[in-house]
Amino acid sequence: MANKQIHVLLDRDTNTWYGLQSGTSRKSFAGQGTQHKAIDLATQIAKNQNIELIVHRKDNARIRERNSYGKDPFPPRG
Repeated sequence: MANKQIHVLLDRDTNTWYGLQSGTSRKSFAGQGTQHKAIDLATQIAKNQNIELIVHRKDNARIRERNSYGKDPFPPRG
């Protein structure tokens, strides 16, 4: 089973940031004027649901940062 994630992406049509959870097509939240506000909302969701947060750059292709709020294995595999 794949890890659940929430992504912070830019809507190029409206130039606003939104959150999208993996495995869904409906936005978790939309219309945030700044990426910082969108990250704050997505962080709250990730912490509440113990999932990973992935923040994308303006091109929506490259990842700017990622944070895990889930139950990470310790010690980490690798």
